[in-house]
Amino acid sequence: MSGTRMNARTYEQLLGGVTDPVPGSLFALALSQGLTVTPAPGRELRFGRNRPQVDLCIGEDDLRVSRQTGVISHRDGGWQVANTGRLPIRLPGDQWLFPEHDPLPLVPGYTPMFVRGTRGREHVMEVYVIGPDGACPPSLFDAVTQPPKRYWLTPDEKLVLVVLGQRYFAQEAFAQPLGRKQVAEEMVELQPGEGWNEKKVDRTIAAVRLRLHQDGVPGMTKEELVEPIGNMLNHNLIQALMSTSTLAPSDLKLLDGWD
Repeated sequence: MSGTRMNARTYEQLLGGVTDPVPGSLFALALSQGLTVTPAPGRELRFGRNRPQVDLCIGEDDLRVSRQTGVISHRDGGWQVANTGRLPIRLPGDQWLFPEHDPLPLVPGYTPMFVRGTRGREHVMEVYVIGPDGACPPSLFDAVTQPPKRYWLTPDEKLVLVVLGQRYFAQEAFAQPLGRKQVAEEMVELQPGEGWNEKKVDRTIAAVRLRLHQDGVPGMTKEELVEPIGNMLNHNLIQALMSTSTLAPSDLKLLDGWD
């Protein structure tokens, strides 16, 4: 690796961005050290547990972490990361990079990378790629916060979805949506005489999924998923509604008798 070491104390984190006069430079930061590397064809940055043999050490005291976990290299005018270890590398957006995968291009900006270790530990390496103009995005610390895009729901839709996703809102471990039979039974208790059954529950949930799909939310249709689908459609629906604050744990108050 040909690069310049940077002081990890100067950059406690890279999330806020960095600047560099050389467009395309790469900054990488782990727990105990950091590096900055200027772009050049074939230039590489190796990271992993074996401090003497890598450029950036992560998980030094964790035997589950490979001695060389991965390599970031400059190819075809940009940076890309390859997994050379045994465990997958987790990237933003629930993306996983496995050893058998092709190298993944790194876009300008901030990218954290996580490696799972022993007893649930996760080791992180932060990477920041400088854009073509040599600058990071401008600071927006005093700008007005943009509200999340919440989706409109009818009262019946909201109640059905709260029943469906109540395990998520109660923050149960490994939460899954309730089955449609159980949702229908609870809806009969909550709204007796309203004709709730499994088919009505299905139609209500499907109508919300269709609206989100039409708005560009992924994972709302069977065609987008791989068999067996199981509860994945409803799981994706609840996750999308929670991530936009359309539904929240406080909505559990809609359920009669919930403590």
